[in-house]
Amino acid sequence: MKSALPKVLQTLAGKPLLQHVLITALSLQSKQTKTGPIVVVGHGAADVKEFLANTSKEDPSFSKVSTVLQAEQKGTGHALLQALPKLDVQEPTLVLYGDVPLTSKKTLSKLAKLADGVRGQDSALALLTQNLSNPTGYGRIVRDTDGSVQEIVEEKDASAAQKSICEINTGIMVLPTSALKNWLKALRASNAQGEYYLTDVIAMAVKDGVPIRTAQADDAFEAIGINSRDQLASLERFHQLNIAHQLMEAGVSLADPARIDVRGTLECGTDVFIDVGCVFEGCVTLAAGTKIGPYCVIRNSVIGKAVAVHAYSHIDGAKVGNQSVIGPYARLRPGADLSNDVHIGNFVEVKNSKIAANSKANHLSYVGDSIVGSRVNIGAGTITCNYDGVNKHQTIIEDDVFIGSDTQLVAPVRVGRGATLGAGTTLTKDAPANQLTVSRARQVSLQWKRPVKQVKKSVTKKVLTKKAAVKKTAKGKK
Repeated sequence: MKSALPKVLQTLAGKPLLQHVLITALSLQSKQTKTGPIVVVGHGAADVKEFLANTSKEDPSFSKVSTVLQAEQKGTGHALLQALPKLDVQEPTLVLYGDVPLTSKKTLSKLAKLADGVRGQDSALALLTQNLSNPTGYGRIVRDTDGSVQEIVEEKDASAAQKSICEINTGIMVLPTSALKNWLKALRASNAQGEYYLTDVIAMAVKDGVPIRTAQADDAFEAIGINSRDQLASLERFHQLNIAHQLMEAGVSLADPARIDVRGTLECGTDVFIDVGCVFEGCVTLAAGTKIGPYCVIRNSVIGKAVAVHAYSHIDGAKVGNQSVIGPYARLRPGADLSNDVHIGNFVEVKNSKIAANSKANHLSYVGDSIVGSRVNIGAGTITCNYDGVNKHQTIIEDDVFIGSDTQLVAPVRVGRGATLGAGTTLTKDAPANQLTVSRARQVSLQWKRPVKQVKKSVTKKVLTKKAAVKKTAKGKK
């Protein structure tokens, strides 16, 4: 990856690759399972452990995840050998890879059923394979004349005939744990890589008479691993296009399915429209009839019914009521809570504020740490001065207030119901209800002469000299 960050911590759809894998693994475990997922760490172990510790604070289910160290990277078989003491012989072992992020729960459940999964009983070995038109770089599945799996041959060890096989090993498998312990101890590094291949246990299973069953994912991208930034970008687009098709099947209209990014969860009601270039992060809900303009970024927010969010608006940690209008170029920050039919216009920022129904701030304003009533008009250039350099203070604007343009409200301050603040007012005391409050200097007109720009002497001399030369030349020509 040519990165200081371990490969499994590179992000896809807003989450590290390893997080995708672990979320799926945790979803598969039953309440009876004694051990949680075991992550074998090696390169970048400290970074991976720190990620797991931080994630478990946000998601308690990650506290079930444990780690084991593979101090020397000697292959996949050697990696699993490090986890051997933690494996429960009463449960089959599912092997996943930290750089194969999109294998679905549906596919893995199907694989687990093939292995029988009878508690306390060794059964079949289940293997996830895939048919690829270009299998270069993958281990090949070698079958006998009856179609039974005999072994897996890595490409560097494969013959020309074996390289022509298109069925590849994804590396994902479910194994009977008690038998696995014996197989791992019998592994040898007699191959081109000098590594202990986990795939060698397939031939051991055949020798021991353990049935080997295979399954394939519905979508080929489920089995794709990441080894470069190019592959990461390609898988991102596969994943996003899959999400786009799911949204459209649920009744969402997308201007272009290839130009949407969902980096979390996006829930939409009926007749939602999303224009190009929009990014959705965390948990976002769009209610029925809402329209999102181009190039908006929405994170951890709930948007009500029939809302219009115009182009280039940023919404983060906010609630927007029904039939509201946001943007273009608006910013709603965490704690912004807008009721129904609220208008927040271009270059307006709202932070940690409640705005009641039918109020509007249409131009170039900042509303922070405020409670705004119903039917309030906030004029262009209005600022709630909520920060004194140390602490934040609250501004309260009651119902039916009209605030003139270029007004500053120095918090803490209250504007009474029905009050009007004249344009240019700096409000430092409470404004009484139903009165006009104005705070501005007396207008004065004076006799005045506008200054004239002075020309530098050196420049003047140069210009005059040039004019004289031109005049002399013209006289000579005559």
